[in-house]
Amino acid sequence: MTTLVTGARGKIGQSLIAKLHTAGLPVRAASAAPSALTVPAGVDVAELRLNAPETFDAALAGITQVLLYAEPAGIDAFITAARAAGVEHIVLVSSSAVLSPTAADDSLGAHHLDVERALSASDITTTVLRPGAFASNALGWAWFISNGLPIEHAYADAAIVPIHTDDIADIAFAALTGHELRGGTYHVTGAQALTFRAQIAAIAEVLGRDIPIVEITPDAARAQLSRQMPAELVDSLLTFWASVTERPEPLGDTTQSLLGTPARTFPQWVREHAAAFSSN
Repeated sequence: MTTLVTGARGKIGQSLIAKLHTAGLPVRAASAAPSALTVPAGVDVAELRLNAPETFDAALAGITQVLLYAEPAGIDAFITAARAAGVEHIVLVSSSAVLSPTAADDSLGAHHLDVERALSASDITTTVLRPGAFASNALGWAWFISNGLPIEHAYADAAIVPIHTDDIADIAFAALTGHELRGGTYHVTGAQALTFRAQIAAIAEVLGRDIPIVEITPDAARAQLSRQMPAELVDSLLTFWASVTERPEPLGDTTQSLLGTPARTFPQWVREHAAAFSSN
């Protein structure tokens, strides 16, 4: 049973490929830029752009399982191609944004909800993982920290539950290798709610130096974030941060509840990536 891992340049994809390969299970790494992939010796690679149906057939040939990232633009064609190729199981990396009662009207929520609904209407067994914020989002602060600059942040006391991407890969691996998780839908998080202020303090503790944080207004944050992402996504993010400032984001399932193994912590993630925050 060969597994196709889409988004294979990402941290979840890279971790899952390594786990499958180490277990001696056939895996194919797929990316929009396959020549840029770094994979273990013997792992097949393929070009796959999830909004380009002309790339589907070759990437899916001989595939029985898929780790899929959400891309609504090509999902109907992908399902058709997957069925024709004999795909039996898809693990979808969705988002906790679909849990909002207004998800269908929210840019991030609708993006993932459309893909979930399309897969639900198909006859392919689907396991849905709905992670919240990734611990690796903290890398967005790395340049500022490594250059001794303060972190400017709106809603510094917003409490989210960051998840280590290796935890997501562990859960996906279990679902792809016969675990009872197969076919279920799971809101997956880390094990502890942390404010942005607490996350920055955790980085400061690992580095052994102070990291100033300056709370800025939502409008100032909107202006900054709009340089990096679409306006509707910025609005969605700021609305979420405001809500979890008033009430911390709830914990979901973790590797502990699903697999019986302790969830990796945010400080653990920081220790693993401390070099990214060190002085240039």
